[in-house]
Amino acid sequence: MRKIVAVIQARVGSKRLPRKVLLDLEDRTVLEHVIYRVKNSKLISDSIVATTILKEDLEIMKLCSSNNIRVYCGSENDVLDRYYQAARLLEADDVVRITADCPLIDTKVIDRVLKLHLFKKTDYTSNAVKETFPDGEDVEVFTFKTLQKAWKDARMLSEREHVTSYMKKHPELFKIANLKNTKNLSEKRWTLDEREDYKFIKLVYEKLYKKNKLFGMEEIIRLLNEHPEYEKINNKIRRNEGYLKSLKKDKTWVSHKIYI
Repeated sequence: MRKIVAVIQARVGSKRLPRKVLLDLEDRTVLEHVIYRVKNSKLISDSIVATTILKEDLEIMKLCSSNNIRVYCGSENDVLDRYYQAARLLEADDVVRITADCPLIDTKVIDRVLKLHLFKKTDYTSNAVKETFPDGEDVEVFTFKTLQKAWKDARMLSEREHVTSYMKKHPELFKIANLKNTKNLSEKRWTLDEREDYKFIKLVYEKLYKKNKLFGMEEIIRLLNEHPEYEKINNKIRRNEGYLKSLKKDKTWVSHKIYI
């Protein structure tokens, strides 16, 4: 049986919304909600939070430690190396990439992407190669061998910072699959990058969390159909803004080291 490990990347030092992963949602931090949702996957074998060695991220390490959650501390900017070292530590066969700024991630969506990955026997599987899911429901799955090749060969800053950029840029090297949603909901914004996002997500949690701690896409869509005004809070923010900014200032990564 394959060992599937979820690696949740988290750090305190977000420029657009500082300390966003430690913000409060119904008496728990954003990060704790993401971990809870990931742990409720029926297919994930183990999980680990990947943070940095920066002093400010000691808060994340302490939070994980106090909740008996595995944590790996690595490079601030070379997130690809962080993923590789964390996955290697847990001897993963397949890796699920989840970011800690997605407290509305649907456990069922995670498992749907995983089922496709295992059925198709792909190197890289996602629901965001062609975007049809709301921003904030992104799930990426890749084999450890695929991660290892990207870790060895990726040379651009954007490829080191955004983990799967190298994989997606080289379809000639990797077998890739994409999970398409039945309806295109890519215009919906459910991720946490700006203060308006937090206001929106906090409202969703206030309305749905007490009824069902693992509320998913269906419940959120029903809520928004009843209250379309909620979406006006943050729907003017551009999708993938961080990655697009990274591409603009892209250059060769000069600090890459290979550890065997």
